[in-house]
Amino acid sequence: MGTMTAGAVGTATSRDRVRQVTVLVGAVVAIVGATIGSGAFGGQPIAQAADGALSATATPVAPDSPAFSIWSVIYTGLAVFAVVQALPRHAADRRLRAVAWWVLATMLLNALWIGVVQAGSVGASVLVIAVLLAVLAAVYVKLVRLEHTSALPSVVTDVTMGLYTGWVSVATLANTAAFLADAEVGELGLGATGWSVVLVSLAAVLAVAYAFYGRRRPTVVVPVGLAMTWGLLWIGLGRTTGELVDETAARAAFVAATLALLAPIVATSTTPHP
Repeated sequence: MGTMTAGAVGTATSRDRVRQVTVLVGAVVAIVGATIGSGAFGGQPIAQAADGALSATATPVAPDSPAFSIWSVIYTGLAVFAVVQALPRHAADRRLRAVAWWVLATMLLNALWIGVVQAGSVGASVLVIAVLLAVLAAVYVKLVRLEHTSALPSVVTDVTMGLYTGWVSVATLANTAAFLADAEVGELGLGATGWSVVLVSLAAVLAVAYAFYGRRRPTVVVPVGLAMTWGLLWIGLGRTTGELVDETAARAAFVAATLALLAPIVATSTTPHP
């Protein structure tokens, strides 16, 4: 994980205090809004919104329903992050200064995505999740490049954002497939199975890219791989039983899940860490 670097924590300013309070309050609003919007308190579940376009059987690359339990872990991590970054002793933490606003942006974008889906716009949901993934990727790059400061904020931020980035990476591909199916674009020459293999293969390539780019930061890159493995594994399991069986897509998803799991292990174990 590395030790705290010299100059990693400076002197707290009024801007730091404003950031801490704003991120804390914004995180509470975003997490509560996203939880309510996802149907956790009796509202319409995401799987039923937009005429079921994002259900577990909408396309061959839709993760099976249990996969979405990872959101409870991600939301918990984001809540802990919001509290940790708000602690007075972390006000001048330079790593938190660099990423806290970006993390808040991801939470607001996630809440927006849920609202767009509940409104029935699958096309708009693809745009929102693409922006969300781009912001998460920016956070990922920052976390890889920035040296760790104190242990608690560094580990909480890395693990939470790693899981978040990995899951949204898989979800973006699934959302794209859902949009294409909802738009009735046809099979585009490859057929549903062929495009499913292409999409899960892209996920595998992305997992490997994450792993080798972030190989010097195991605390963030390993959670990315675990979350992608989780999502891909449930795509494979979803295609082996139930309403939408596709053995070819299932095998491709299992292979991609294996690569997503092994890539960060190989990358980090063969690289010296700071």
